[in-house]
Amino acid sequence: MTALQPTADAPNATALPAPAAPAAPAIPTKTWIAVIGATLGAFMAVLNIQIVNASLADVQGAIGAGIDDGGWISTSYLIAEIVVIPLSGWLAQVFSVRIYLLTNALLFLVFSAACALAQDLPQMIALRAVQGFTGGVLIPMAFTLIITLLPKAKQPIGLALFALSATFAPAIGPTIGGYLTENWGWQYIFYVNLVPGAVMIAMLYVSLDPSPMKLSLIRQGDWLGIITMAVGLAALQTVLEEGNKDDWFGSPFIVRLSVIAAVALAAFLIVEFTVEKPLLNLRLLARRNFGFGMLANFLLGIALYGSVFILPQYLARIQGYNAEQIGMVLAWTGLPQLALIPLVPRLMQRFDPRLIIGVGFALFAGSNFMNIFMTNDYATDQLFWPNIVRAIGQALVMAPLSAVATAGIELENAGSASALFNMMRNLGGAVGIAVLQTLLTKREQYHSNVLMQSVSLLEQATRNRIEQLTQYFMNHGVADQAAAAHRAIAAIGKVVQKQAYILAFSDTFYLLGVALIIALAATLFLKKPGHLAGGGAH
Repeated sequence: MTALQPTADAPNATALPAPAAPAAPAIPTKTWIAVIGATLGAFMAVLNIQIVNASLADVQGAIGAGIDDGGWISTSYLIAEIVVIPLSGWLAQVFSVRIYLLTNALLFLVFSAACALAQDLPQMIALRAVQGFTGGVLIPMAFTLIITLLPKAKQPIGLALFALSATFAPAIGPTIGGYLTENWGWQYIFYVNLVPGAVMIAMLYVSLDPSPMKLSLIRQGDWLGIITMAVGLAALQTVLEEGNKDDWFGSPFIVRLSVIAAVALAAFLIVEFTVEKPLLNLRLLARRNFGFGMLANFLLGIALYGSVFILPQYLARIQGYNAEQIGMVLAWTGLPQLALIPLVPRLMQRFDPRLIIGVGFALFAGSNFMNIFMTNDYATDQLFWPNIVRAIGQALVMAPLSAVATAGIELENAGSASALFNMMRNLGGAVGIAVLQTLLTKREQYHSNVLMQSVSLLEQATRNRIEQLTQYFMNHGVADQAAAAHRAIAAIGKVVQKQAYILAFSDTFYLLGVALIIALAATLFLKKPGHLAGGGAH
């Protein structure tokens, strides 16, 4: 299935869309209802990653979970989601698209409500895992419906809708999560799924045509591929989520999981290239547009989820913001996208989609480079323009990148393409967050060591400052001079550590900017979609 043909490169380009015009009325209304319903489901599934992360501390406290163990509330969801995404194309063939989508949509709502009723950590982890498994189905299925149900001239509209789930949902998640938690209680971050979820189910129910199940495919399934993929991805996701907390390869648990992930994923690759009917057609990666599109999408995932992770960390740790205040700052990375994303299909008609992708990556990279010189008072006002630039860049990237990457993909490969494309973005997010967590820790230590050299007790300015603070504490209720001096030294240590963290956060934004520059370079190798018209070109 090819994407929209570029129309701005020749004098007679305006004539190119004309043949597609008569086909527009032929698209049944219920096709659009199916696409909108499915993308609404994808939006909710992605939203549930960030909406819970924004309120994780409140959830942990309510169910009696420690800080370390509470991370599994998010990890269990992400593991289940990344495992089910590659399975969805095959399972949709087995059970039919209608039954598979409706069943998982309904279960997603049921387990969303159940999460709000969880009494302890084991219950919450189990419920979140099932919620992630059912929600993960909604992401690739929405993408698959867009590239199979819509003609190529209308796919940019569908892909723009999908971009709302891919880029807008992560950006707006902390805003919604923070507001609900502060004003209604943490349970409402799960209850918020119910109304839009009911609308989604109704839309899918009336729009998807019944088709027979093909249960015989279960016997023919690539079970070795399924097992090795599930084990490998689950182990890899766990390593990425828990590695920094457990000191990476200093932990025997992380080492064992890393070995399991490496062996299982290597076995999966061998199986997929040798069996007659593989779970995923990995040979699609050899196609120029899909291969480089996947690389750019992986790097987009690093920056997309990485920036949504690092900015709330900065605002909470350095500026002392609560969940709602953090949400209001991040709202400016989300709200502008609502206005811009609907305009992207028109831009794709007028300009080369590759140019739009390049501008989007450049702006997204620039927004991160704007944050590499942060200071102690770098807060809401200073973050406003970087967030606006980031919003514009994100809005421009997703739809044209999806269209160019999937240009020439045949109908029978749509499921594999959708699974790989969406899995790679999520995997990029997991890698990005893991790298950023480690970088933040290491760079804080580095900057602390450098700064401490400047506040040595051998320096007269340092001794003077300690004397001033000692006198301050003695004037404010500390009777013992030694205790007051100890508090003075501790106060200076806190200031140094805070400055070291600010410098470390600046470094993380620099890394995100570099990742996006590499993504921009990858887009330079993309062909125009028009060169792949007719499908399947390599």
